[in-house]
Parts: sequence; C-alpha cells; structure tokens
Amino acid sequence: MASRTVYSTAHGRICPRCGWPDANCQCSSNRPANEPLPSRIVAKLRMEKKGRGGKMVTVIDGLPRNDEFLKELAHELKRSCGTGGTVIGGGIELRGDLRDRLREVLAQKGFTVKG
Repeated sequence: MASRTVYSTAHGRICPRCGWPDANCQCSSNRPANEPLPSRIVAKLRMEKKGRGGKMVTVIDGLPRNDEFLKELAHELKRSCGTGGTVIGGGIELRGDLRDRLREVLAQKGFTVKG
C-alpha cells in the first residue's frame, strides 16, 4: 500500500484566505493600496445588516483600491444622498438603503453598476 503525503512544508506556505501559494496569492488584500484607475469601473451594490445592530447599510464594492479616489467618491456620494458613511477595506459604506439613488449617481459618473 502506497502512502500519500498528508502534510508537507516542502511546497511553501499557503494563503489562509484564498488557498493559493503565498508567492502567487490572489487576495485583494495583497493588491497595492494606490492602484491606477481603470478606464471602466464596475461598482457592485449590496445591502448589509449583520453586526450593525439591525441597521441597514449600502456597500459599494469592486472599486479601485486608490485611497484618494475612494475618499473623494465617498464624500461626493454622502453629499448627494444626504447620509453618513465611510471608506472601509476598498469599498464604501453608506447608511440606509440607497441602492436606487446610488445607481443613478454612479451611472451619471460613467460607472457600470451591478446589484
């Protein structure tokens, strides 16, 4: 009976988030913090309620990880929607269910909106 290897350190470390080797990690956390802005931006909208005491927030995800761009966009969206929010982990969180209003604002800016 042939034995198979159950655990080996010979192949290097594996990223716990994505399962790829550390040298070729596919996690978004390993992307540079100020990546250049692409010509076509796809914004993904979703609602979240978990861990917020029952309060709803609208999350805009899939945006380029550029700190200046995210801060400026968050400020503009908060002002146009009349609500509070913040930039967290490469995305923008705005208080309340604002998906319909955000679709219009982001489409006017030339973004492709999903969700």
